[in-house]
Order: sequence, then structure tokens, then C-alpha cells
Amino acid sequence: MQHTATQFDDVFKLCSEIFQKKMKDYGAAWRVLRPSSLTDQILIKARRIRSIEQKGTQKIQDGVVDEFIGIVNYAAIALIQLELGLSDEIQTEIDVLSNKHTAYLQQAKTLMLNKNHDYDEAWRDMRVSSFTDLILMKLYRTKQIEDNAGKTLISEGVEANYFDMINYAVFALIQLVIEKK
Repeated sequence: MQHTATQFDDVFKLCSEIFQKKMKDYGAAWRVLRPSSLTDQILIKARRIRSIEQKGTQKIQDGVVDEFIGIVNYAAIALIQLELGLSDEIQTEIDVLSNKHTAYLQQAKTLMLNKNHDYDEAWRDMRVSSFTDLILMKLYRTKQIEDNAGKTLISEGVEANYFDMINYAVFALIQLVIEKK
């Protein structure tokens, strides 16, 4: 399990570096997005991954790895937006947002370690395409909860789904990037 924690840290470092660079390029322009818009942005990325997986080819340079990184970062951004609320003021301190991004990735890691203990690293025997499908399922669940104004009868809320999306995307990145080194 320690090996998995280290691999998660490697993926988080990669995702955080991209997040930091995009924050320098674009600032916090994403602060104007509603959580539902972020859910749709993640949906676009997951559907593109699935399309590439099914077709076996792509016409745009950014690959599947870039899209999984985007899913990790957009899901963390969605969690930040749920905490802070959307804002037309995009001048939020970059350090504050970066710290929140890191904190949500750490929460996702803690959740993963707890689940990984119970599931005995079953994800290692799964295909990347299964992670894509699971992310899509979590997205459709999230969209339904959003359409129900956040109300659920028995299910976890949107936050739990965003954390699961992060973890499934990280599992895919471990298989696609970290274990390929």
C-alpha cells in the first residue's frame, strides 16, 4: 500500500504542476464557473477519452493522459467552488487557491487509502477503459444530483462523486504514466 501512496504522490505532483502553470497563464478565471459547468467540463474530457479509446485514433494533439490530468484538476476546482461559491471576482490569491487544490488532492488520497485497504488494490487489475466508464457514471450521477438541486434520498452528494472522479483518474494516470517509466 505504501507503493500506491507514493505513486499517488507522483501523479499529484504532475497534476499540481499543470494546475500551477495554468494559474499563472490564466489566473483564477475559473472562479466564474458554476459547479454544474465544471461537471460539464469534466464530462467533455471523459467523453473525449472514451471516444479515443473506442476509435483508437485522435485528431487533436492533447492525449488521454492530458485529459485525465484535466479531470483531476477540474474535479479539485469543483470542490473548491463548492466550498467558496462562484465569484465574478477572479482576483483570489493564487496561493490560497493552490493550497485548497493541494488540500483536496490530499483528501482524495486519504479516501483512496481507506478504500484501497478494504478493496485490496483491486484497481490494479482493472483496465483504463473501466476507469473512464466509472468516471462517466459518476458524472451522470453528479448531473442528476445537480438537477435535483443537490438533494438525495440515500446517496452521497456531489462532493463524494468528485473525489471518486479524482481517484479513478489518478488510477488511470498511475497505469498510463507512472508504471510506464
